[in-house]
Amino acid sequence: MKNLKKLAVVALLSFPLTGLAAETSATLYKDPNCGCCEEYAKYLEKNGFDVEVIGTNDLSQIKAENKIPKSLYGCHSTFIGNYVFEGHVNVESVNKVLEEEPSIIGLSVPGMPLGSPGMGGEKQDPIEVYTLAFQPTDTPDVYATY
Repeated sequence: MKNLKKLAVVALLSFPLTGLAAETSATLYKDPNCGCCEEYAKYLEKNGFDVEVIGTNDLSQIKAENKIPKSLYGCHSTFIGNYVFEGHVNVESVNKVLEEEPSIIGLSVPGMPLGSPGMGGEKQDPIEVYTLAFQPTDTPDVYATY
């Protein structure tokens, strides 16, 4: 009976750890020839994410299927949990979304701003992270600035 109790405790303690590991899995879709996307994947990995990188020539189709407005297209699309993170989104914003679970599609940093995570160069201006809303708008909400 003692061994059964110990086994039950071990099983219960290991369950949340398995769930937590699954929450940090990420799938990053990128152009096969883009190097900054690889650097962004490394950035996520350094911050605790298990990243699968998939090169594709159909990146715009992936973006369209996930209702990302063209004005908010980033360099790559990363799927974590129920959210898409478009472009070079900082990990603090990613973690905040995963923790708070807002009712949004995800976040976007359009283009390839210098100094953003995974991009080389020196940051020229503050970088804005936009909300990807279920109802696209011409003036998306700024989720964060870094």
